Amino acid sequence: MKLSDRFLAQLRAATQTWFRRGPDATATAMQSALQDASRVQQAMLDLIPAPDRLASQPPAEPARVAKEIVPEMLAELRLTKLGRLDTVADLLDAATPQARAQALPGSFIDGSYTNEAGTRGYKLYVPGNYTGLPAALVVMLHGCVQDPDDFAAGTQMNALAEEHGFLVVYPAQSPQANATRCWNWFNAIHQQRDQGEPSIIAGITRDIMARYCVDQARVYVAGMSAGGAMATIMGTLYPDLYAAVGVHSGLPFASAHDLPSALAAMKGDFLRRSEPGHALPIIVFHGDKDTTVHPANGEHLIELARHASIDVAVEPGTVPQGYAYTRTVHQREDGRVHAEHWVIHGAGHAWSGGDARGSYTDGKGPDASREMLRFFRTHS
Repeated sequence: MKLSDRFLAQLRAATQTWFRRGPDATATAMQSALQDASRVQQAMLDLIPAPDRLASQPPAEPARVAKEIVPEMLAELRLTKLGRLDTVADLLDAATPQARAQALPGSFIDGSYTNEAGTRGYKLYVPGNYTGLPAALVVMLHGCVQDPDDFAAGTQMNALAEEHGFLVVYPAQSPQANATRCWNWFNAIHQQRDQGEPSIIAGITRDIMARYCVDQARVYVAGMSAGGAMATIMGTLYPDLYAAVGVHSGLPFASAHDLPSALAAMKGDFLRRSEPGHALPIIVFHGDKDTTVHPANGEHLIELARHASIDVAVEPGTVPQGYAYTRTVHQREDGRVHAEHWVIHGAGHAWSGGDARGSYTDGKGPDASREMLRFFRTHS
């Protein structure tokens, strides 16, 4: 007998409750899952390697399941039928991003947006201290093979939203649009205003602005890798919508027009050198040992913003028990910082200062999320 989808969903909810609120609350969550005790028991027996522990016992009480059986399942239940995870402990670890988001006082809401270019889902984090007064909005674009939950967990941007009182939306690339969930930054159609994926991301942004009280002068976009490349596209095409851009391990605007040129650009061989146009307020992070997207991409992003600055300051630093880094700051005539370039020495293709519960993160670097937010708050 296979574990039903309904029971699997109940089990996931109960195990997340275990992490957030302990066994007593888990008992309540397990109550509904155990209403049909014989079916649940058989489902457990189908997965637990040592069925004799439960076979001779009557249907378990919810409290006992929460306090005894669930911990045993954490160590012993094999999940070969549930995908690539090995144990319930792995399941809980994988579910921790959602559990952590739910543990925050705000709401992490699923949504969807459709226009002529297609449909994309998204997740929106509304902090618990949101009062309906104008708030900033940060649009976060994940990298390849990531999704909103993963990206939120790795960047910990929801926790910062709770701390500072802004909204965060995570558009989700569809596997139908790209098999590895990469944003299609390298196709010409997706490098044009009001076309393709830029129109969808801008549409999601405007939809959130219409549904919530958002300060239109404080809307920002950031991304990682392919998401970083798309963030650059969004900032370039929609300077009227986004006040500043954050790029981590990303690429310049129009640095490729198809997959072969994209692979070349990722190695640092750009299709063409973009001419300076609208100088984006931009903050760039890149590891100098990144073998996926060459650090030259970060340098070129800064070159395109450099013409707007008159003063450059180089500030070396080190994270305790972590990486050394070089922060280069470009200031305008009025003293405002227009661009920042953070090179993390020894880091690879990973979100600097990120949480290990998300993919492509490296906690040994400076906190890119917090630094991006600091930079954003100086631009409107």
